Order: sequence, then structure tokens, then C-alpha cells
Amino acid sequence: MDKRELYEHLAKIYLDSSKKHQKRQQNKQYLIDSRHLYIVLTVFILVIIPFILIKINTFHRKSDLGLYNTALVIQPDAVKINYNFFAAKKEIYTLPLKGLDLSAYKALAFSLRKMKENSDISLRIELANAFNERAASYVGDISPGWKDYKIDLSVFKNITDWTCAKELLFIAEEWNAKEKNDVIYIENVRFLK
Repeated sequence: MDKRELYEHLAKIYLDSSKKHQKRQQNKQYLIDSRHLYIVLTVFILVIIPFILIKINTFHRKSDLGLYNTALVIQPDAVKINYNFFAAKKEIYTLPLKGLDLSAYKALAFSLRKMKENSDISLRIELANAFNERAASYVGDISPGWKDYKIDLSVFKNITDWTCAKELLFIAEEWNAKEKNDVIYIENVRFLK
């Protein structure tokens, strides 16, 4: 064997082993990338999917008001009316409806709960349109746990034009409460078709 053949033989051995080494490095890189993928998928499964299931469960918990195909959600998150009748005669929470056309809807639905077990209050629900026609209905029997309520829009008899709704009010009034202070939570306000 002369020098050239020896050189080619060594180059062949070296280059072949170098390619094998590169393939091993690539396989390790894929292994590291797949580990990252497994970590991301695990986090997704453990965090995101339970969150989605909780939201779906919450929706089903609040949707057992009858067979309505469509709901126009006005206020999905819980808000609170913290009433203290030592300072005022009533507390009001207003949802602006901004000229919403409610003519195709049949009912108003929402969920309520109060903080104190022993307090007793009826909440006034008032609707107004752009022509300042106002109508109200009362909801009683508010419990410390979430409870769904549905009011047919036909109850609001003073409103003749449903094409331009102005506002929806939740009103806690002193004369309608056993206790002088409590907290009422309102959630998932929607109109049902």
C-alpha cells in the first residue's frame, strides 16, 4: 500500500464514522425535540383540556332552562350588587343594551346567588327601550348557591317596541329586603330565542 491508498483508506474510515456520528447527533436532536413535544402536550392535556371541560360544564349547568336554540349572552361573568341600605335606599346594576333588537327573543335568563344564608330579598329586573318605555318584574327566593332564572319577555307589558332596547337593570330595594346589607351576584345574563 502506498501513501495515497493509505490516505484514501483512512479518509474513508474517518468520513464513514463521521457520518455515523452526525446521524447519532441528529437522532439525539430528534429525541430532545420529541421530549419537548411530550412536555408541551402533557402541559396542554393537564392544563388546557380541564379548563375547556370546566367551561363546557359551566355552560351546561346554566343552560337547563328549557329548549331554546339560541342565546344572546349579554354578561357572561359574575358581577355583584353589594347593597347597604344604611346609606342608600336602593342599589342598581345597569347593563347598557345599546339599541339591541330583541324582537326575535322570547325570554331573559340569568343566574343569581346571595352571600348570607338568612337574608331574604327580591330583586327588581327592569327593561327599558329607546322610547323610555319601562317595565319591571321581581325575582325572589335567591339562594346562597347559584340558581338559574328565566323571565318571559311577555311579562314586561309596558314595553311595546322591542327593536331598540336601551338598558337592563338589576335593582335591590330597601323595602324588598329583610336584611339591610348583603351581596348579590349576577352571572350569565342572556336573552333566549
